[in-house]
Amino acid sequence: MKTTLSLMTLLAAGVSHAAGFQIDTQSARATGLGNAATAWLEDSSAIYSNAANILGVKTLDLTVGDTGILPSLKFTPTGGTTQGQKLTLSPPPHVFAVFRPFEKLAFGVGAYTPYGARSHWEEDFVGRFRGQESNLAAYYINPTVAYQLHESVRVGAGVDVVRSTVEIRRALNFLESEGSIHLGGGAWGVGFNAGLQAELLPGELTLGVHYRSSVAVTFEGKADFQNIPVEFQQRMSDQRVSADVTFPATLAIGLAFYPMERLTMALDAQVTYWSSFEELAITFPDTPQLNNPLAKSWSTKIKYHLGAEYAVTPQLQARAGLVADLSPSPSDTLTPDLPDADRYKVAIGAGYSTTAGLRADVGYQFVFLADTESTAPGIDGTYSGSAHVLGVTLGYAL
Repeated sequence: MKTTLSLMTLLAAGVSHAAGFQIDTQSARATGLGNAATAWLEDSSAIYSNAANILGVKTLDLTVGDTGILPSLKFTPTGGTTQGQKLTLSPPPHVFAVFRPFEKLAFGVGAYTPYGARSHWEEDFVGRFRGQESNLAAYYINPTVAYQLHESVRVGAGVDVVRSTVEIRRALNFLESEGSIHLGGGAWGVGFNAGLQAELLPGELTLGVHYRSSVAVTFEGKADFQNIPVEFQQRMSDQRVSADVTFPATLAIGLAFYPMERLTMALDAQVTYWSSFEELAITFPDTPQLNNPLAKSWSTKIKYHLGAEYAVTPQLQARAGLVADLSPSPSDTLTPDLPDADRYKVAIGAGYSTTAGLRADVGYQFVFLADTESTAPGIDGTYSGSAHVLGVTLGYAL
């Protein structure tokens, strides 16, 4: 019997908030705007959306918050009965701080989770031999600096220090019995980001561009085999595992315009270079015959964000947004170990600030996962579902 163990087992991430396993809700304000923040969002959370924009901070800005992502993913095998995942809540937090000691110079640091997801399929799931339970997270620590080159041009850059962890469980099929494998590991990586903000028409039109590099990491961990038949125990013994993974680069271009007093509208297009996910494999140094690369052949995708913010009063803001985010996975490599679907999102939000510099923001997105067909050999069918995303952020400005 041939047992397939691929890195996609390690990366079994279930449904995340954005296509692939990207998480782009790094502040409740941006969540309520449909994440259309590249050109104009100027509080400390701009460390994530565009490093140049932290120069919008007057002297000091602090932001802390959390986002609850509650997905409901279904899989209907061809000719079979619909199955789903157990209830899982992913709560990626975010923390940002910016200090602007000089008129033309600002410094900041942020901590957030731009990649990650959690999934837990039902115990009798038909695809449990490819993926059953998992947790993936990439934690970014991002020191940032921004400088005013010209009265209408700002630039910024930062370093991404990444700690990534992964843990999965899946079933093993021995025909007459079932075993299981538990894999866990961690890795460090380093990348960078750079951004630009330019006033094309002062008070009317602003341009933002932000690039975040890919980050290559090498997971090091352990594999724990359980309930293995005697004839397989020599090959499937607890052992070390390792794997190379690249989190993709992104390029965002945004425009913000002001059609009327108190109203801001923004349009973003973000390219995510998922094409770096061509083939992934986990290495078993002690048992090389278990190595079995699995092709994914993901493609680079562009997602679109449209958002608006209206100042109801100087203290109260109302927000709304729309997002179109297509899956990078071709149908013939779409499997339960990393399920995915085209996503369409509707966002609303609100913010309130006080004269003492305190503020609170809340943002909500409903994510519709369109029916997405898989033609993967042996486990073809249709993925579908929805997700609720609720973010709350507290801030202080001086």
